[in-house]
Amino acid sequence: MKPSANLLSPDNHALVLIDFEGQMAFATSSIALSELRNNVAIICGASKIFNVPTIVTTVFEESFAGPVFPEIEEFYPIATSGYIDRTTMNTWEDENAYKAITGTKKQKIVLAGLWTGVCIVGPALSAIEEGYEVYIITDACGDVSNEAHERSVQRMIQAGAIPVTSIQYILELQRDWARQETYVPVTNLMKKYGGSYGLGIHYAHNMLKH
Repeated sequence: MKPSANLLSPDNHALVLIDFEGQMAFATSSIALSELRNNVAIICGASKIFNVPTIVTTVFEESFAGPVFPEIEEFYPIATSGYIDRTTMNTWEDENAYKAITGTKKQKIVLAGLWTGVCIVGPALSAIEEGYEVYIITDACGDVSNEAHERSVQRMIQAGAIPVTSIQYILELQRDWARQETYVPVTNLMKKYGGSYGLGIHYAHNMLKH
């Protein structure tokens, strides 16, 4: 009856959101931006619901890459969240970001961001080398081409990273629908951002009165 230690739970990991900014999104073509934004909303909402330590980091926010996605601001407003702005492409090489991530004292680190081949590969490989368990939310990442994204994911997997998806992430945290304290927030989030799955929940709640 004991769950696998490889599963993510609300208290065993930190979520790191990297460079979800306009300038990075403009050149992203490996995933439709509407889908990417929904997936970002799902993982941000999930981390907020389950109180997961979450670090938001940007690169040259005011001078080049621009503000973060509205979906991040919705759950982690800059006024209260304190984004970490960097000059480094590799988040792991920025002193403030490194201290924030390792300061969570979590052995598992979950990454999502733009672009997969630069801003995710860098911290993923670096964290793995330092002994951390790294998970990549692949459908909340994107790159300038499908080739760039896929080769980057493959490279990280070969180094030991574990790929997951946005809906997989939130359901792995919920794990049991009997957890009533998070049931309503999770299903409401999925109704709003979960695509056809969210419509299915909306249908069931209305038609089956469940």
